[in-house]
Amino acid sequence: MSAIVTVGEDARVPDSLALQHDRTASAAWQRGLKRAVDVTIAGIALTILLPLFVVVAIAIKVNSRGPVLFRQKRWGKDKSIIVVLKFRTMETDLCDPSGVTQTVKNDPRVTRIGRVLRKANIDELPQLWNVLCGDMSLVGPRCHAVGMKAAGKLYEELVPEYHLRHGVRPGITGLAQMRGLRGPTDTSYKARARVNADIYYVKNFSLLLDLKIIAGTVRNELFGGTGF
Repeated sequence: MSAIVTVGEDARVPDSLALQHDRTASAAWQRGLKRAVDVTIAGIALTILLPLFVVVAIAIKVNSRGPVLFRQKRWGKDKSIIVVLKFRTMETDLCDPSGVTQTVKNDPRVTRIGRVLRKANIDELPQLWNVLCGDMSLVGPRCHAVGMKAAGKLYEELVPEYHLRHGVRPGITGLAQMRGLRGPTDTSYKARARVNADIYYVKNFSLLLDLKIIAGTVRNELFGGTGF
């Protein structure tokens, strides 16, 4: 009887390995397709939105002195450091390139045109270039500035598993944003909730989940942008 059990257990090993191989192959296929979708949509969007970019650039220059684009070092995939682009929405001499000082509601540093751009999330559109270059994805955990704090502490200190969220490319939108977890993380609860959503996405990535997040993001924006 024991011999039969042993044979049965041995017989299950190849099935388990085959299942694991299938899952790995499926994940690799989906990641490859995800990248292809990123490049296609980002390229098309940048072409279509070029006239809007020109108008926004002129409005920024007329409204305040300084560059049109704001560049900031942030966490990328596998804890790499990337330079993320945004339309500048603050007074040049008040901008915080480090990202340590988070933007709050009615922030006095934000310009008049900047408030409009933030409300409609137009300030994030230059990140389509980051997507095209491979630093970012359309969907993924939002990239944080290096040294960013939550509730007065570094994210890494507040949430020990924080860097698990950097297992994939950061996104223009993500699961946390779709769930409404936006704005300053002035409490440890808000910070953990956001990171937990990001880690869930990394561990459960699928193209279907990406589609749900995109649909949810579009739905939220149709009912009014919530940026500030």
